Amino acid sequence: MTEITIPNQWAPRSYQLPFFRSKLKRHCLVYHRRAGKDSMVLNYTATKIFERVGSYWHLLPLQAQARKALWNGIDGQGRRIIDQVFPKEIRKRTLDNEMMIEFKNGSIWQMAGSDNYDSLVGSNPVGIVFSEYSIANPQAWDFLRPILAENGGWATFIYTARGKNHGYQLYNMAKKSKDWFCELLTVNDTKRDDGTPVITPEIIQTERDEGMSEEKIQQEYFCSFDAQIPGAIYSVQLATARDDKRIMSIPVDPMLEVHTAWDLGISDAMSIWFFQAVGSEIRLIHYYENHNQGMEHYIQYLQEFKSKHTVHYGKHLAPHDIEVRELSTGKTRKATAAKMGIAFRTVQRPRYKSEGHGAVRKIFPRLYIDDNRAEHGLNCLSSYQYEWDDKKGVFKDRPLHDWASHGADALQTLALGWVEQNTHKPNSQLGSMKASFNVFA
Repeated sequence: MTEITIPNQWAPRSYQLPFFRSKLKRHCLVYHRRAGKDSMVLNYTATKIFERVGSYWHLLPLQAQARKALWNGIDGQGRRIIDQVFPKEIRKRTLDNEMMIEFKNGSIWQMAGSDNYDSLVGSNPVGIVFSEYSIANPQAWDFLRPILAENGGWATFIYTARGKNHGYQLYNMAKKSKDWFCELLTVNDTKRDDGTPVITPEIIQTERDEGMSEEKIQQEYFCSFDAQIPGAIYSVQLATARDDKRIMSIPVDPMLEVHTAWDLGISDAMSIWFFQAVGSEIRLIHYYENHNQGMEHYIQYLQEFKSKHTVHYGKHLAPHDIEVRELSTGKTRKATAAKMGIAFRTVQRPRYKSEGHGAVRKIFPRLYIDDNRAEHGLNCLSSYQYEWDDKKGVFKDRPLHDWASHGADALQTLALGWVEQNTHKPNSQLGSMKASFNVFA
């Protein structure tokens, strides 16, 4: 009978030991590129699988990334990664299509993409790893955390810096909390057992010589949250808004109308910005999105928001696909909403995405964004970026379609549909402004 020791043919480096020895159930690990993050947490998970029988998940931002990077991945010694971490002798069965391993002790480990987080609920995981969390949909954690809170499970977040988005927010929270193990390691903090750097200055210089931007080097190797996300579409505008202190706590004014701007989806997210306008200001006071819900759900949410904040609605802006008839009913979502008391104004989408981006950039100096009620929408804007072309080594002229797209597209609806008329002065009592909309029938 073969004796297997877990971790299997792997030992943590000295800088990884504090994490391994931590007894806390929440971990925020901001490590530089090539610090061995995924290998470390996979072997950590392997030890936990035999401490407590249960389900364990390893989530990457996209399902395809999970298969390519780890499930089919090969380590530096030529071994298949999952075979090193989970040797076949301890497995009961391996399901390749589902990227799942069932162990002889009854535990289950599975890889998946956090992009479809709502489809993951049901198996009651007791341990979850969020890999590359700074580019993943942060709502996955909001959706899954109640499960771990109920069953006493653990969660580990591993990532490099990607600007001041949800990864930055998590790090700032975790480093102040006694309930979190929090660690940020740059290339200056990680050394091999013989004392040599894991990433030498020569390696970094080679990256520069081969065209890596200084911003990306600061992010990837020095864990800088101040560097802008390469390819981020609104990075300059958001940085200016932060400098101008326009990202802040914003009260909902019951004397002002609340308007909404939408991006429509069914299997994709349906996204809504709630905003108020006064003088030259456009105040983004709330953001909401959800998946796999009918129009009735969102209109009910609007009514609940109205009752909670004692406000009245103004205009509701939606892109042109609200005019499309649904096969199941033969009616448009615009007609369905009208029957429920919400009259949409239809906003024409731009011919080119660049026109929509230009419209958003034009209104950005007037935007004030609530950093609590609109936090996820703000994260969408921070993470919205151009698609990368691996073959050419450049960004494409179209945006990446991912979880961040929906909030950005809803703001585009606002930017294209909201046109003020400055022929009348704002009402001194209400502080509101006359407005018209760039719409078609």
